[in-house]
Amino acid sequence: MTERTEPTERTEPTEHAEPTGRPVPGPPRDLTGYHGDPPAVVWPGGARIAIAIVVNYEEGSELSVGDGDATTDCGVTDLGWIPQDGRRNLALESLFEYGSRAGFWRLVDIFDEHDVKCTFYACAVALERNPDAAAIMRPKGHDVMSHGYRWEDHQLMDRDHERERIRLAVESIERTTGARPLGWYCRYGPGVNTRELVVEEGGFRYDSDDYGDDLPFWTRVNGTKHLVIPYSLVNNDGLFGAAGPGEDFYEHLRYTFDRLYTEGATHPKLMNIGLHLRLVGTPGRAKALSDFIAYAKSFPDVWFARRIDIANHWIEHHP
Repeated sequence: MTERTEPTERTEPTEHAEPTGRPVPGPPRDLTGYHGDPPAVVWPGGARIAIAIVVNYEEGSELSVGDGDATTDCGVTDLGWIPQDGRRNLALESLFEYGSRAGFWRLVDIFDEHDVKCTFYACAVALERNPDAAAIMRPKGHDVMSHGYRWEDHQLMDRDHERERIRLAVESIERTTGARPLGWYCRYGPGVNTRELVVEEGGFRYDSDDYGDDLPFWTRVNGTKHLVIPYSLVNNDGLFGAAGPGEDFYEHLRYTFDRLYTEGATHPKLMNIGLHLRLVGTPGRAKALSDFIAYAKSFPDVWFARRIDIANHWIEHHP
């Protein structure tokens, strides 16, 4: 199987690079992947497509002036991206609160109704602030992986600070949910040290800090073989925020499923679905999600899988 490797050193800029000095250190880019010849994936039961539903649990861990931060975060909300002036924004705070107060419970009911399990990308502080939610995630059969200590930008951290935040996230999530997280995903983008630190930490089976493929792949980090399960910002309710209608989200998910299901007849694929409690947890979008799950389950050979299930399967069957 094709494996992505880390070079021992970075190369000088090519003649096509901007003449601004040496490249920034960090992992190399991989623009070839499986070279157009993906592996013969065998999902459980001979499934043509694995569907991984991810629920980002961030509410309460975002930047907030009320918590002493310089600004209040407005990311992935129906209010959209607006400048903040350092004062508390109670409207924004309540938009986030809706996700944990109402959206979470609505989605849990939908998953129970359809008998599907999801993966929670959980920020540690968010779980600390809603222990009732943290307490039922694993007992209901859902997977909990680390989305960081807070909903914060790891690209802005130096190496030692980032290492400490990863450690704090692991300890906190283990305390609130009863088990340590086995997967890792940053807030939308890792820093140049993130994957090395995740591997260094030693307890993660995979990370999802990648958007570059429709299938998991192996890479090497300082000589250690490491699994990457790519995520998606395309099949993501964040693109259908700012009061976008639920039917648009449903149609997009259906189109994506139909194409991948067709391709999966010969080369089984992975479909990621990214959700946020404060967006898809609202009634209209929640109905769109429920309708899509019902649509996908009406087809044979479809595997709804938690990310840890995908990781364990890949490690066993596609080492």
